[in-house]
This record gives sequence, C-alpha cells and structure tokens, in this order.
Amino acid sequence: MAVDYDGRAIYNTSSKFLPYILLLIVTKFVRAFGLYLTYDILKLIHVIQFLLFVKAGCSVIFVFLQKPFSSGPKLTKNQWFRVGRAALFESCIHLLWLFGLTLCGPLRTILLYEHSDIAVIAGATALFTSKGNSPAKLRGAVFFVIAVVGILLFDHDDFDVNKEDPHPEGHHSHSSIITHLFYHFVSMSGLSDHKGGVVLLMVTLCLDVGYSSASKKLSVDIGGAKRLQALTSIISCVLLAPWAIFIYLTKDDAQVVSWIYTLVPIILIILLVFVSDFYVESVCINKMDAHRTAKIGSMTIFLSGLFLSCFWNYPYTTHITTLHKIKEIVSEDHILSGGVIFSLVLFMFATNILTSPNKGNRGTFIGYSAAGLPLYSVSEDTMRKTTQVAHVLQSGLRTILEETDSRRIFYFLCINLLFTFIELIYGAWTNSLGLISDGFHMFFDCSALVMGLYAAVMSRWKATRIYSYG
Repeated sequence: MAVDYDGRAIYNTSSKFLPYILLLIVTKFVRAFGLYLTYDILKLIHVIQFLLFVKAGCSVIFVFLQKPFSSGPKLTKNQWFRVGRAALFESCIHLLWLFGLTLCGPLRTILLYEHSDIAVIAGATALFTSKGNSPAKLRGAVFFVIAVVGILLFDHDDFDVNKEDPHPEGHHSHSSIITHLFYHFVSMSGLSDHKGGVVLLMVTLCLDVGYSSASKKLSVDIGGAKRLQALTSIISCVLLAPWAIFIYLTKDDAQVVSWIYTLVPIILIILLVFVSDFYVESVCINKMDAHRTAKIGSMTIFLSGLFLSCFWNYPYTTHITTLHKIKEIVSEDHILSGGVIFSLVLFMFATNILTSPNKGNRGTFIGYSAAGLPLYSVSEDTMRKTTQVAHVLQSGLRTILEETDSRRIFYFLCINLLFTFIELIYGAWTNSLGLISDGFHMFFDCSALVMGLYAAVMSRWKATRIYSYG
C-alpha cells in the first residue's frame, strides 16, 4: 500500500493482479498436463536418458534467453565449484522425483511434491519451533501430516498387473541402480513399492526445499536466479551424459520406438514443466507477493491433477500428444481412491493456512483512510524474509539442548536410532529376520521418544493471549 501526494491511500486491488493470476492458473494447469505426459514417456525412455534430454532442451532455451556466459559478473573458481555442486544436487533431486513419479503416478506425485517452499518451511516452523508460532499454522502443519499419512494408509493403489512380477508397481521398460537400491530398501521395510514411492517423494520434497533455500545466496552472488538456472542446466547435461551413454551402450533388450512420436511429447514437457513454469512463477512473485503466488499455484495444480486423472485416457488427449501412435503405454494406472480424495482436501486446507502471511507481518496500525479502511506502517524488518531451513533446524536444536530433560531424551533418541540402523543393516546383510524385526521394534520406540521430546519442548513455550497456560 502507498500514499499519494494528496494524502490519499492507494490500495492494491485484486483486479490489478488478475492478469498474473490467470497466467499462473494456466501455467500450473499445463504443468500438470506435462507431468501426466512425463509419466507416460518414462514407460519408454530410461529416466537418466529422459532427464538428459530435458536438461539439454532447457539449456538451449536458457542460454538463448539469459546468455549466462556474457551477461553478469565473471565467476571465480570458487563460484564455479559452487554452481557445479548445485547442479549435482539438482540432478539428484530431479532423478529421485522422476523415479517417484514412475512409482506413484502423476496425481499422487502432484499432491506430494508440488508444494511451495513457503508452505513446507511454515509447517516445519510450526511443528518444531515456538518462534512465530500460531494456532492456525500449527493446524495447517497437522493437516499436512495427516494428508501424507492418509495416502500411506488409506490409498490402496491397486491396478491390474502381472502377478509374476515381484515389483509390479513402478515397473517400466528400464531398470537402473536406483531401481535396485530402492527395491532392496523397500523389501527390508516391508512396504509396497507404491508406499515406498510416497516416502521417497516426501524425502525428495524436503531435499528440494533445502536446496532452494541454500541456492538463494548463490544466485545473488553470481547475478540472479535465472543465470544460476541456466548454468546448472548446462552442467547437469555434462554430468548426466556419461551415465546416459553407458546405459544406451549396455542395455540388453532395447525397445525400439520411433523418435518422431516421442520428440513432440518431450518438447512439450520441456516447455510446460520446466521452462514456462520457471519464468511465469518468477514474474508472478515479482508482481504479486510470494504467499499469494504459492497459494494460487499449489491449489491450481492440485485441482488440475484431479481433473486430468479423470480424462487422461480419452482418445482425444492421446491425439494431442501424438501418443495415439503408441497406445500401449497409455493405460489406466494408479486409479483414484478415497484416500487420494481425502488427502487432496487436507492438502488444500493445509496450503491455504500455511501460505497465508502472518498477521504480525501486517505492520503497525496508524489510523484510518478517508474511506474508513485501516492503514498500517510496514517496516523493512517486517517485510524481510528471514525464515530459512537452516535457521529452523538450528533454532529447534538449540531449544532441545537448553534444558536437561529434553537434552537427555534427545541423546537417548540418537543412541537408540544408531542401534536401530545397526540392527537393520546387519540383519539385512546376514538375512537375519530376528535382527530386522527387532530393528523395526526399536524404530517404533524411537517414535515414542520423538513424541516425548516434542512434549518436552512444548512444555517450555511461553504463555500467549490464546494459550494462557503456555
């Protein structure tokens, strides 16, 4: 809000943001469309080779638009090393994300992974710290956790598969070391491949939020987020190329697919999922505020995923993407279930709460305008975004270690977790069912310790106007 020279208040109405809201809605819908298309294409192309093609296409577009080598300050050796490290982390995160997509399907991947950094950090802050905490944010975080648990417990993702396949879910025309490692750990845990994919996507989401927070300082140092995106895309191609070539040369039963029919879908995926979403979201954050962009974007892609899940297998859709030439890959996998609908509703409630700005950020009340509307004075400290993943973790750990009771519970939890993983690893190594079962028994003991640790931290929260007893 601003004030003109006559002393009248000028308000940012929703009509001012209407073009950007419509643009964001269209972009998120086509991103959901691209994710469904990605799921079908990954049945034909190895995930490593697919990611290489996507990174190569993004590199061409970003280099043409951003000119990262000629614009901006010259990078030092240390900055090049940091950019390379960021490209490696980004490639690993995208590999895990795409692999989770093949296991859970597009709709569940959208519900589990397409969350903004603001929502995830706000939820973690509400659960694990007392600073800036509010009942609304805590409710949003609880809704988020229940939604994830709902997909794990109530979503029975059953569809007709080959019963002789030991791992039917997520089974495509390719396999890799990622596949073998994943199936090994899933077999040890006793989870199905689908539920293991849910856990994998949640871990990948946390890694992605941490990577985004850590890369913000690097983007400022080298000349902006767009330049960083261009450079990391180029370096990712260099990192993925040897692996993709090795897979191409060593694969046994190559599935021959005409590149004419897969080229158009891959180009659509590059434009819809990676390029347009990146630029449109950047523009909307600059023109609107980040909280509004996160709320509208997340809710739009959730509803778009639900809509596309009902109509994706129609013949007209396959003609749009040229997949009607290879109809055998467009099958009704990962059908809707009550658990998915339940989790979708909870995710929307959580997103609405967690992406709403705190009331304290509104500023100091200074009076009313001529129209009778309240006026606030907003300081720079109030508007500055200080919440980071590292700050949340440090604050939570500091709170735990301050008191003797919570410190002892935390130390015992660490020791118990250490022995848990020792039993699980050695039990899997020696094929000892007794050690593995006792390891999971200790793991559930650790969950009880986590609840006790959380209760010990909550007991020290200061009293507020709403919670007068703390």
